Amino acid sequence: MADETKVETPTSEAQTPPPPAAPAAPAAGPTSGRPERGPRGDRGPRGRRRGPEQSEDRDSGFAEKTLFINRSAKVVKGGRRFSFSALVVAGDRQGRVGIGLGKGAEVSDAIRKGGDNAKARLLSVSIKDNTIPHEVLAEYDGARVLLRPASPGTGLICGKTVRAVVESAGVRDILSKSLGSKNPANVAKATLGALLKLRRREEILKTRGIEPRNVKAE
Repeated sequence: MADETKVETPTSEAQTPPPPAAPAAPAAGPTSGRPERGPRGDRGPRGRRRGPEQSEDRDSGFAEKTLFINRSAKVVKGGRRFSFSALVVAGDRQGRVGIGLGKGAEVSDAIRKGGDNAKARLLSVSIKDNTIPHEVLAEYDGARVLLRPASPGTGLICGKTVRAVVESAGVRDILSKSLGSKNPANVAKATLGALLKLRRREEILKTRGIEPRNVKAE
């Protein structure tokens, strides 16, 4: 019996190293649980990042900004086919601005086509001292946009869509208010229509047949 006890004592000593490994197993349990929480936590922000508005500036002399990206799906035999449309505004920040709509099978193609369409439809806008000459109100479908001139240093007090159009045209100080629909396409077109209504003092005097010099002297 004494020999058996001697044999058991080394076996117990040989088994002493495994117990430290036993606590390591529970430590692996929480670590295995953390990766499961990681993907779930990442999935939430990914859904939130689907903002409708993104901006991009290129070095071609024009400022391009993406106002809205829309995804549409067509159900066909064997699955779905997705297509994207992008509303882009482009301008040289010197009184010329345009809006274009592009469509494509990928987002990059839609944005590129929208930028090309916007550059091909540039329109001249009257700007005076980094602001607009006078107050103006324009409507397009359900959207109504009010623009007012502002003193130097005021900045762009307007929403995202109006800001993108006005900033691309070269305006730095302005006050605005969207009074109707919040549809980005309608708001952008209403803003562009308001900018096209602007007229400088010299232009108005010419249409009335009055010389600007005489008016200044008075």
